[in-house]
Amino acid sequence: MEQRLRVTPDDPERDWTEAGVYEQQPGLYRIPLPMPNDGLRAVNVYAVRDGDSLVLVDSGWFVAEARDVLGRALRALDAGPDRISRILVTHVHRDHYTMSVKLREEYPSIRVGLGAGERASLRVVQTATPDRPGGLRDQLALGGATPLVKELSEVPVYHDTSEWHDPDDWLDAPSTIELGTATWEAHPTPGHTRGHLVFVDAARDVMFCGDHVLPRITPSIGFEPAAAESPLRDYLDSLRLVRALPDRRLLPAHGHVGASVHARVDELIEHHDNRLRDTADAVADGGTTAYEVAQRLRWTRRGRAFDELDLLSRCLAVTETAAHLDVLVGTGHLKRTENDGVRCYGT
Repeated sequence: MEQRLRVTPDDPERDWTEAGVYEQQPGLYRIPLPMPNDGLRAVNVYAVRDGDSLVLVDSGWFVAEARDVLGRALRALDAGPDRISRILVTHVHRDHYTMSVKLREEYPSIRVGLGAGERASLRVVQTATPDRPGGLRDQLALGGATPLVKELSEVPVYHDTSEWHDPDDWLDAPSTIELGTATWEAHPTPGHTRGHLVFVDAARDVMFCGDHVLPRITPSIGFEPAAAESPLRDYLDSLRLVRALPDRRLLPAHGHVGASVHARVDELIEHHDNRLRDTADAVADGGTTAYEVAQRLRWTRRGRAFDELDLLSRCLAVTETAAHLDVLVGTGHLKRTENDGVRCYGT
C-alpha cells in the first residue's frame, strides 16, 4: 500500500532528507528526493505554484526511489507530472538534471531550462562511453593521482546517454525568466559547475541556490566533465556577486532552508580563505602535486584524513585541491609546471 505524503510546515529540527512536502510559504514547497548510495542522501526539489501549473527548481536523480517520492509529493499537491509546465535546473549534475529529461520524455509539454554554460560538460557526457566516463580520470591524472585512476578503472560504470539529452532552453544570465504569474531573475554563479545558475523570486524574497550556497557543507569545486580554467576563482567571484545582491531566504539543494544567503556566503568565503592558507602550508611541507597536497589536508567537518575517505570523496578532494592550488598560482603565491602530463606546484 502506498505511503501517502501530506503537506506540512517545514521544521528545522526534523531530518531534512525525510520524504514529505514542506511548505515554505503559500504556493512554495520543498520536496526532498532520495539519492541512494550517496553520502548526501537527498536533493531538494522546489515546487512553485504558477497559476494552474507547477514550476520545479531542479528535478532530482532519475532513479526509481526518487521517481516514486516525486509522484507521491505531486499527488499531495493535488497534481501530477502533467501539471508541470517548466523545470528550471540550477546545474547539470546528475542529481539535479536527469529526472527532468525523463519527465519530459513522458510529458512533452514540460520545458526544461539549463544554464548555457553547461553546454560543454553536457557534450562530454553525451559522447562518453562506459570505459571513458567523462573527464574525471583525466583530471586526476593531471593531479598526479595515478592510484585513484587505477581504482576508478576497476569500478563498474553505469552510463545511459538517454538521461543527458539537451534542455529545451539554454538560459543565459543575468536575465529575467517570465513565468505565467511571476517574473524571476537568473544569475550566473559558475564555480561548482561552469554554468551554475541561481534563481531569485523577489516577490517571495527567496533565492533558489542549487549547490552554490549550501547551509552546512561546501560544494565540490572542479568536479565536472569539462573543467573550467580556474573553477575556484570563478566560485569566489560568484559568491561575491551573490553577496552584492539583496539578501534573501536561502533555498539550498541539500540541507535545511536558511534565513540569510549573505550570512552563509560570508562563512563560505572565510572557509576558502583558510583553505588557501592550509594548501600553501601543505606545499611548503613538501607536497608538489594536487594528490600529494590533498593527502596532507584534513577533510569534511569532522577533519578526516584523506585515506579515511571513500573513493569518490578522495577524487573530489584531489580536484578541489587542484582548484585551490591554481588560485594560489593566479595570485602569485605559487608557481606551476607540468611534467609528463602531471602538474607540479612550488614556491
